[in-house]
Order: sequence, then C-alpha cells, then structure tokens
Amino acid sequence: MRQTPTIRSLLFFFGLYGICSGLLQDADNCTNYRLQFENVFSVPGEMAMLNSTLVSPDVFDFNTVPYNITWLDSKTGEEISNQTGRVLVRGETLWFLKVTLDDSGEYVTILRTPSRCYRQATKLVVDLPFPGECGRPHKSPQILTKGINDKLSCPLKNYIYKLDSYSVSSSLTWHRGCEPILNEMDKYIYLSRTMLLINNVDAKNNHNYTCTLNFTLAGITGSVSETINAWVREEHSMVPQVHEPTNGTISAQIGSNFSQLCSVFVPGVGLSFVDVFWCTKSEIIHSIDPADRVYTTNQPLRYQDGPIKGVWLEVLLTFSELTKEDFNISFTCQAQSGHGHFQAYFTLVPADPNILIPIGSLFGCVMVFFIISVIIYYMFKVDIVLCFRRVFPVLYTNKDMDGRLYDAYVACLQPCAIGFSEEVETFTLHTLPRVLEKACGYKLFIAGRDCVPGEAIVDSVEENIQASRRLLLLYTASTFSSKRHTSSTSSPSSNNNNLSKNNNSEDNGESKTGEGGSGGRSEEVYPDTRQHLEFLLAMHKTLLEGSLKVVLVELEEITSAQLALFPESVRHLRKKQGAVCWWKEQRMRQRRRTCMTRREDEEKGERDTQLSPSSRFWKEIRYYMPVRGKRAVYPERTALLNL
Repeated sequence: MRQTPTIRSLLFFFGLYGICSGLLQDADNCTNYRLQFENVFSVPGEMAMLNSTLVSPDVFDFNTVPYNITWLDSKTGEEISNQTGRVLVRGETLWFLKVTLDDSGEYVTILRTPSRCYRQATKLVVDLPFPGECGRPHKSPQILTKGINDKLSCPLKNYIYKLDSYSVSSSLTWHRGCEPILNEMDKYIYLSRTMLLINNVDAKNNHNYTCTLNFTLAGITGSVSETINAWVREEHSMVPQVHEPTNGTISAQIGSNFSQLCSVFVPGVGLSFVDVFWCTKSEIIHSIDPADRVYTTNQPLRYQDGPIKGVWLEVLLTFSELTKEDFNISFTCQAQSGHGHFQAYFTLVPADPNILIPIGSLFGCVMVFFIISVIIYYMFKVDIVLCFRRVFPVLYTNKDMDGRLYDAYVACLQPCAIGFSEEVETFTLHTLPRVLEKACGYKLFIAGRDCVPGEAIVDSVEENIQASRRLLLLYTASTFSSKRHTSSTSSPSSNNNNLSKNNNSEDNGESKTGEGGSGGRSEEVYPDTRQHLEFLLAMHKTLLEGSLKVVLVELEEITSAQLALFPESVRHLRKKQGAVCWWKEQRMRQRRRTCMTRREDEEKGERDTQLSPSSRFWKEIRYYMPVRGKRAVYPERTALLNL
C-alpha cells in the first residue's frame, strides 16, 4: 500500500512523456519552413517579439481556411502558454514581456489546418550589453550622406505595426550614444514615428544612435530598443531627375529625320551608378550604329558645380528617316539606380499641314492692298472725293436753304495794297469768277465787285463773311508784312478804334509819301483796312469759333524766311490743312509752254489750262468748296460719311 503513490507518479511521468513525444512526432510530419532568416535580438530586461510568417497567402488561404497555431520550445519540446508577467501568446506572435538569458534559443511555430500542417522556427538571441557602452550589442548599419539633410530609420517598425493592431499606444525616443535627442529644429527632427532627420550631415554624425519603443502590454510596462551604427560617406548619388523628354507629344513630318535627347541629372558627388537607356513598350533600343534607321548615342558626361553638384547623363535617340510605324507610340527614357526606376516619354504625331504660309501670304496681300489703297487715296484724294460728289449728288443736302447767300467770300488784295499787281487783279476779278461761278456754278462775294457803294467797310466785311460758307484767303509773299497783322486772333470788335486811325493815316498818306520820297512803299503809307479786317474775322471764326472754313490760296511761292514773317495763326492754319498754290499751276503751264512749237497752240493751250475746272489747282479749290447737292433729301438719307 505504501508503494501506490510511487506507481502513480511513474504512470504520470510516462503519460506526459508520451504526449510530448506525440507532439514532436506529429510536428515532424508538417511542412517544414525551417529557421527564419532574420533573428530576433534582445538584452535581459527588455521585451521581445517573435512573429511567425506562416500566416501568409504564400502558404495558404488564411482568409477562408480555419487554422490554429501552437508555439513549442525546441529545447524542451513543450507547448508554450501564457505566463503572467513573462510570456504572452497571441496567435502567430510570441511575446517575452521580460527577457532573460535563459530565453535565448529557437522557438517552433506549428500551424494546423483541417488538411495541412506547417512548421517554422524562429531564433531569439539574448546578449548582455557591453560594459560602459550605451546601446545594444547587435547594431544595424545605416549610411548618411555628407553635406545634405539625411535621415535614419528605426528598425522597430514591425513592433509598432503589431501594437497598433492591438490598439496599444507607444512612444519612440532617440539617443545619440548615451545622450537623449530632443525634437529640435536646428539639428535633429523627429520626422515621423520611425524617422530621425539630421540636418547638414557632417563627420560628427559618425556615431551610434538608439531608438527605444516604450509601451504597456498585458499590464506590463516595458520597452524594446535597436541600435544603429551610422557612418558618413562623402561620395553619393541621389535620386535621378529626368529633365528630357517632357511626357508630351511632338509633331514631325513622315520621311524627315528626327532626334530627341534623354537628359538625366543625378545630384551627388563622385561616381553615379545610374543606367540610362531608351526603350519602347515592347523592347529596349540597343543599336548604336549610325547605319541603322533608329539608333542611340551616348553623350559625354557633364559635371555640374555650384549649389547643387551632380552629373548630367545624356543619350541621344536618332531617327534617320521617320516611317508610319514610328508614330503614335511612346518612346521612353529610363533611368535606373538603387533609388528606383525613373522615366519620361514622348510620342510622335504627324505634323498638321503648315497653314502659316497661306495665312502669311493672305495677310501680306491684305497689307499690300491696304498700303496701296492708302497711297492711292492720299495721292488721288481730291479726284476721288470730287468723283463721289458727281456720281452720288443725292447723298448731299442742298446748301441753298441754309440761309447763306454766298458759297465763298474772296478775301483778296485791294489796289494800292502791298503785294497787289495786275496778275493778282486778273486772277481775282476774271479767272476766279469764270471758273468757279460760270463753269462750276458757285456764287462768290468779291470785294470791289459786289460791295454796295457807300457801305461801311466793317459792316460790309462782317455781314458778307457771315453770309458765306467758305472764305478764300488770297495772299502773296508780302501780304502779311504789315505790323498790323501781329495780333491775328483778336476780336474784330476790338479793332473799331483802329479803323479811325487807319482812315486818318489814309488822309495823311500822300504827305508822308512826299516826305519819304518816291522810293519804297511803306505800310504806313498804303494801309489795307479791308484786308486787315477780313484777316482778323477769318482767323477768329475758324480758329476760335470754328464756324467758318478758311481756304488759303497762295498766289506766289513762299520761302522759309518769308513764311517766318507770317502771323502765327496763318502759319498754324497752313501747317494744319495746307494751301492751294496758284503758282504751282503757273509753273506747270510754263513747262508745257517750252514744249509747244507753234505760238497759236501755245496761246490756246494756256487759255484752256487756266480756265479748265479739271486742272489740279481748280480741283483742289473745288475740293474745299461746299458740296452742291442736286436736291433736298430726308435726313436719314445723308447717313453716309460726308466727304
């Protein structure tokens, strides 16, 4: 009876041994994925996470197939279960909440489905920290580039993702050696949960950096750390930048030659390990032989100094002759480096017909036509306007009903006035009326011919100018030499006192002549009161009131010196609208006279030219004269431009 407890103990031991042997034997029949390539490193006192990769679509469809996971200790063959404060099993993840040196070893994951079984081992390596050194014995190497802003990446991303899946909050801190790194803007910046940005990397950044993740799991607060061995290098190449082509379409003519440059800039210092080439959607363009229709040419390297150092890599794609098969497909420039694949493309499309040539030709023809039209108009403006008046008289109203008696007031030189001659008298009293009145039908007022005897000069001049539609101002080179014309724009009424003085001067003129001798004729001796008043009234009405149009008729050629002595108002009016020159008509007649052989033909031709309304001089006079409409019309019929 005393041996019964001993027998029971032996039976329990053999039963437990059989169960463990069965588990291990069953595990041996599973598909073995062997030991994971990456080990898990830790130090005593920290937490450690072992994660199986069997729950993966590469192994089985875990979304639709049910499964269960068992963790085994390879040293004892026992199944691992939760231990408060020590071990936590959560599916494919095994947590050590407080690592010890005895925890170092391999741990086996057994995953069973209704039809299959899978096995995988994960190794946990527990090391003691080096004496006097902050950080972990196992270090992950990372490279920093000198002279730029670079970053370190904490290797604890898997821990953060797993804790996030548990909805467990965590915080990450950084240390440089034993010194904590604050999130400050001058040198170090916490760029994200796992990234540390280092501004302007230099040789001092050759150091160990430790990232520590702090969290609370299963009621236990702990941490896990990783140490990075950062070393700074000077030679580097950054992300390639493809500048050409520009991801667009290019127009080209079929049959023409074409070339496009692939231009890639690689920022950095030293050698750049970047491969640049051209390709289409289906193949790489390998040919470098210019004898081929399509080939590439590597351009010499161009190194760039300055704020951004780097090298330009360029490959030229050449088509000796474009064919239809080259159009509407993309030609891609590829730049491959350790930073990834970067590309840009262009697509050839048939060029549209060149419409610039016909448009340019049309525009040129229009411009030439416009310029010729303007030149013709300015050369033959008078003839065009007179022809329009003759052909379309109904477009002009009859001026006979405007209350004015005369078409023009002729302001001419009077006998004994300065510049008066028989030629002037003949032109004024004979030639002018015969052409304008008899041939053209105009009605003129000519002083000395149409004046009422005994009528006062002031009344005669003012009333008849008021009753006229135009004023023909006839003058010679010496017409405006009198000092009385210096005040050309003064009001006529202000000159009434001057008229009495002028009359007195006329009474005393003869005695002054005797005293002055029979030599030159003085303006004080033979003043022309009527001419002076006509001039003042004409300038006042045309320049100040704008109620009268003055036509300047130049009887003699005027030199620049003589023109400088003219009143300012006359010079202004002459510059503004010009003058009709009788002396040009005379000069042309003299030229024609030299070509005449018979005297009878000469006299006949001279008379015909003088009195012909179709001569240039008389056309210009008629151009400035008022339009004589054939009949009165309604106002709406005169809407066209009054030429």
